[in-house]
Amino acid sequence: MDNLWEPIQPPGSLAARIAERIEELITAEQLRPGDRLPPERELATMLGVSRPSLREAIRSLSARGRLAVRHGQGVFVEEPATTKRLTHSLTSYEHDLDELFAMREVLEVPAAGWAAKNCTEVGIEWLQDAYDKLIEATRDPVDWDEVQRLDAAFHEAVVRVAGNRFLMRTLGVLNEIMVTGMETTLRLPGRLEKSAAEHTRILEAIKAGDSRAARSAARAHIRGAYAAARRHTENPVAVEAGEL
Repeated sequence: MDNLWEPIQPPGSLAARIAERIEELITAEQLRPGDRLPPERELATMLGVSRPSLREAIRSLSARGRLAVRHGQGVFVEEPATTKRLTHSLTSYEHDLDELFAMREVLEVPAAGWAAKNCTEVGIEWLQDAYDKLIEATRDPVDWDEVQRLDAAFHEAVVRVAGNRFLMRTLGVLNEIMVTGMETTLRLPGRLEKSAAEHTRILEAIKAGDSRAARSAARAHIRGAYAAARRHTENPVAVEAGEL
């Protein structure tokens, strides 16, 4: 992260310039929610500014909800206010399986198509890295919590490549609901292997720049997960025994 912090140059208020630099990094997603800024002394040195000016900038950004100062821990990038409101709104209600998967389809199918259209070499690297980590985690012994986290990370990488930040925040909230509200369908017999094949088709379509194929692969993947989840909720004993 050190190369992000080039010395601040005049003119203008030093504190305002520092705050502007940090906001630019957040907007460009070089700093993301949950990231911790370097320690004050170190950051002031990298920016070539005084510690009082840095503190003033951090206070300003904290007051605007861009940073969070956690005493004894450091300074962290905050979730945008719009994301917090969206999270509160969505998690204030009970959601059934049909609603959750319908919303996934609404979000992720067009996102896959946009990703295929907008994909760059850097975007392909993001996707390939997310895919490789997910595939590696599916090897025995399987850590199901880690697989579920990496599965969500792959889908978020697709949305990130699509280039729509609001869509990414919305999908992030939806994934939180999915993770906390239901067990992953990847535990169901045969679903892990099918999911891996579906992810491969999504990845290859995006890498090929084939928007139609990417949308089709994303739709098939979501509907496959939905069908598995529906079978599980209707007859969990039979599904876990491999009879359905």
